[in-house]
Amino acid sequence: MGLFKKKEKKDRTPALAQLRRQTGWRFGALEGYVPLGQGEVRLYRTIREAVPVVDAAIYKIIRLVGGVSVRCGDREAQRRLEQFLARVPVGRGQIGINAFLDCYLDSMLTAGQAVGEMVVRDGELAAVLCGRVEDVQLQEGASPLEFTVCGWDETGALRPLPRQELLLFTPFDPEAEHPYGVSLLRSMPFLAELLSKIYHAMGANWERMGNVRFAVVYKPQSGESGLAQERSEQIAQAWSRAMEQTRSGEVRDFVAVGDVEIRVIGADNQVLDSEVPVRQILEQLVSRTGIPPFMLGLSWSSTERMSAQQADILTSELTAIRRTLTPVVERICELWLRLEGYGCGFQVVWDDINLQDCLEEAKAEWYVQQARRLRLENDELEKGEKDGDQKDGGSADGGERPGGGHGPHQPAEPADAGTGGGVYLRGAAV
Repeated sequence: MGLFKKKEKKDRTPALAQLRRQTGWRFGALEGYVPLGQGEVRLYRTIREAVPVVDAAIYKIIRLVGGVSVRCGDREAQRRLEQFLARVPVGRGQIGINAFLDCYLDSMLTAGQAVGEMVVRDGELAAVLCGRVEDVQLQEGASPLEFTVCGWDETGALRPLPRQELLLFTPFDPEAEHPYGVSLLRSMPFLAELLSKIYHAMGANWERMGNVRFAVVYKPQSGESGLAQERSEQIAQAWSRAMEQTRSGEVRDFVAVGDVEIRVIGADNQVLDSEVPVRQILEQLVSRTGIPPFMLGLSWSSTERMSAQQADILTSELTAIRRTLTPVVERICELWLRLEGYGCGFQVVWDDINLQDCLEEAKAEWYVQQARRLRLENDELEKGEKDGDQKDGGSADGGERPGGGHGPHQPAEPADAGTGGGVYLRGAAV
């Protein structure tokens, strides 16, 4: 009839929003996704900015981990691989695998995880880049051995990244409750907050002492009650002018008539001693990093024996970090070798942690050689004594004297005198 026509259904597909948040998708089906703690990462970076000792300790760890090299069975492959590792672009104007590992380890220590990407172009490994943990999320698979790295697309939806085989992900100190790693700074927020409050209070106290505030008290005498307000205003104006000219570098005296008292506000308060609480907090923070205090410029009655023990512990910590980074280097080297057509094996070799290890090894080798030389000298001495006894016994039996003749026995020089084996006196080695 045309009277009751069905209304046409309008397309209710929402338009794509142009102004949207890029930090993540707060609502929706997020089952299986593991957030990597974007807020925590910002907190940990704030701790590094607020506490210089923590920031210095992380940089010390990164520097002490050292550089890496690779040994291959094929010499030509090793030569080309070394050139690639020394010249590979890693982004932000940096070149070399060691620069990539420094950035990668910095993210791993601070955020508890590190992500990277191997860029392949025209069949060659063109670059190795370090990414931001805040820009990705992890999607767990059907088993604990499977996970997918996801990112946000242009619509703000969380989707798996296309080339999973080219992505690098490493957790730091994974636990049963946190299988994707925890930050080195996880236990520091409370102590860092206390330390910041102490230093903020110290700064406020020193600012008050350097820019003091004065209290000017005028006590009117008997019979001056009617002029008290007028004199108070005059004293306030004169004091203000004196202070302003003093700040500009001029010297101005303040003269008042009557009972006027000038005091410094807060001068009677006692400044709290902050050395003990600050040291206690710093001890907790430094112990978490594993860096010996003397390496951070903190002298806490550290003796040479204690320093050597702490250096041994630090070596163990750095070796554990190297074990975590070795699979990343192996994946990069293996991809480059396969893309270049090499099928040889390789081995990742780390540089020596410090020169102290080499010095101790050299001392030990020197001690071994000294003991060997002394042992040889003792053997020569014993051999010389036996030869001297045999010669003396032959002379006593009336045999031919050394040097000819049958006269009285004369001590003879051994054949090997002066060629080692000790100093010889009267035919016997001493």
